[in-house]
Formats: sequence, C-alpha cells, structure tokens
Amino acid sequence: MGGLTHITASGEAHMVDVGDKAETARSATAEGYVRMAPATLDVIRSGNAKKGDVIATARIAGIMAAKQTSSLIPLCHPLMLTKVTVDIAEDADLPGLRVSATAKLTGKTGVEMEALTAVSVACLTIYDMAKAVDKAMEIGGIRLIEKTGGKSGTFRHPEAR
Repeated sequence: MGGLTHITASGEAHMVDVGDKAETARSATAEGYVRMAPATLDVIRSGNAKKGDVIATARIAGIMAAKQTSSLIPLCHPLMLTKVTVDIAEDADLPGLRVSATAKLTGKTGVEMEALTAVSVACLTIYDMAKAVDKAMEIGGIRLIEKTGGKSGTFRHPEAR
C-alpha cells in the first residue's frame, strides 16, 4: 500500500499534479444496491411510482452525477469522460435493485470516483422516487469492482461476482 496521494508531507490536503502523467485508456466499474420491500419493487416494476419511471430517472441521474464528480468531491480533477453507463437490474434475492456503473476515458487520472458517484446518486434517486411507498429502503454495498489503466494497472475486487 502506498501513502495518501492527496496529503503533503506536512499533512495538508492538496490536488495531485497529474500534468506529467501519460494519457492511457482508463475505466472503472462500481456497484451498489437498494434493498426494499417486495411490494415496493412491484410498484417500480409496474411503472406506478408517483414520481414517474424510477429506473430511467435513476440511470440519467447516475450519468449526470458522474459528469459532476469534480464539483462534488474535493480534490477530484474535472475529467473529459468518453463513456458512462448505468445499469439497473432487479434482484429478487435482495429484494430490490442492483446498480452498476462504468466510466471510461483516455486521460491522466483514473475514473473510480466517477463510477462510484454514479452508483451512489443512482441509488439515492431510486430511494427518493420510491420513498413515498417505502421509507425503510436500504442503500448499501457501494464499492469499486474493477479499474483498468494507469500506472497501477488493473484492480479487480476480490469478492466481485
């Protein structure tokens, strides 16, 4: 494990200078879930949520959030993303919805935070749109599944499915 890259030797937070780094193709995939009552999942599936299409809205919210990560997370670089996908699937075992997001670019710094932000905001949007039906929903399991590119190479979460 390396040291914290955003902390100077004197303990001050700073933005990492990536100016001298090589541009490489980079991608990151993250996942999370929203656990809910089976009846809530039925409402979402049927399209009868009062606020509208929960899954489509959450997908768009996740994509928009990825593009705004540097405005939300201190010290993140603004990035020129080339692709963001947000996938939302039913999981009867939860019961609820599983969310995954992948962010891609060719650049000097990774896109892990963008993928994680996309998943987080998509999950929050699902909660917001369905909370009138189920305030006891649980958001969880948000984690980086895989990242590629850059000096550190490929990472795959050891518990990834």
